[in-house]
Amino acid sequence: MNETTPGISVVVPVYNEEKSLSILVDKLIAVLRQLPNRFEILLVNDGSQDGSLALLRSLSKANREVKVVDFRRNYGQTAALMAGIDYASNDIVVMIDADLQNDPADIPRLLAKLEEGYDVVSGWRRERRDSELKRNWISRIANRFISRVSGVKLHDYGCTLKVYRRSVVSGVRLYGEMHRFIPIYAEWQGARITELPVVHHARQFGASNYGMERVFKVVLDLLVVMFLRRYFAKPIYLFGGFGLISIIAAFATIALSILLRFVAHISLIQTPLPLLAALLFLVGLISILLGLVAEMLVRTYYESQGARAYLVRELINFQGDAVSAAQRDV
Repeated sequence: MNETTPGISVVVPVYNEEKSLSILVDKLIAVLRQLPNRFEILLVNDGSQDGSLALLRSLSKANREVKVVDFRRNYGQTAALMAGIDYASNDIVVMIDADLQNDPADIPRLLAKLEEGYDVVSGWRRERRDSELKRNWISRIANRFISRVSGVKLHDYGCTLKVYRRSVVSGVRLYGEMHRFIPIYAEWQGARITELPVVHHARQFGASNYGMERVFKVVLDLLVVMFLRRYFAKPIYLFGGFGLISIIAAFATIALSILLRFVAHISLIQTPLPLLAALLFLVGLISILLGLVAEMLVRTYYESQGARAYLVRELINFQGDAVSAAQRDV
C-alpha cells in the first residue's frame, strides 16, 4: 500500500439497524479492500434500542478496520455524522447510511470523481426507491428550494452517501438536522463540489426514522444556515440595516402625521401614526443595539480562539516564519 495514497474513513450513523449491520460491513470491507487506500469504518451508535450495540462490538472484534463510537443516548443523525468527522483519522471522509439503501459499490466511483480535483462529491439518488408522494415528491421540492436559496446546486441534499476531503469539513460544527447542509458549509470553505448519480435500493429491514416533521426542521435550519453564511462575520449588516430602515420609516410616519395635521386638519390624537412612529423608532434602535452586541460576540469568537476570518488554500513561494505562521490556517 502506497503511503502517499490518502486514507479513507467511512462514517456510518447507526440507529436500530441490527438486521442490516453485518451485511453492510461485509459489503464495505469487500469494496474497500479492493482499493489501494488504507481505510477505517466508523460506526456511530446513536442510542440504538435494539441489539445494534452488541453486534457492533462483535463486528469490531472480528475486523480491525471497524471502530465504534457509542453515544450515551439518541442525539440524531447530525450528531452521529459530526462524531464520525471528529473521530476520523484519514484524509477522505465517506458518509453512508446503515439501512442498505445506499450501495457501497458506488464508493469507488465517488472517490474517482474526487480525484478529478473536487473536494466534495455528493450522491444523487436519481431513481429513488421510496414512496413517491410521501418521500420523493416532497424531497424534490425541498432540494430545489435549498438549491435556490443557498446557491449550491444539488439535486439531492438528503442522500447521505457523500465523499469529502476532511480539510473542508474538519472545522464544521452542526446542530439540529443540519447534516444535509454539509455541502453548503463546505462551499463556504471554498470547496469544489460536484454530484454523481448513485444506486438507491428499497429498504429491506424496518421502517424509516423520519416523518413529515422533518420538512419544518429543514426550513428552520436553512434559515439558520443562510444567516450564518451571509452575516456571521458582520451581523451589524443585518440588524443594523433593518434598524436603519425602521428608523427611517419612523421619521416618514411622523412626517406623514404632521402633513395630515396641516393639510387635512386631522389631529395627531385622531390617528395611530404617532404611536406607529414611536414603535418603529424603538424597534430600529433595539435592532441596531442587537447588531452591536452581535458584533462584539463575533469578535470574541475569533479573537478568543486566535481564529482568522479567512482560509488559505495554498501558499506559493513563501519561506521561513511567514510560511509556518500562515500554514496554521491552510
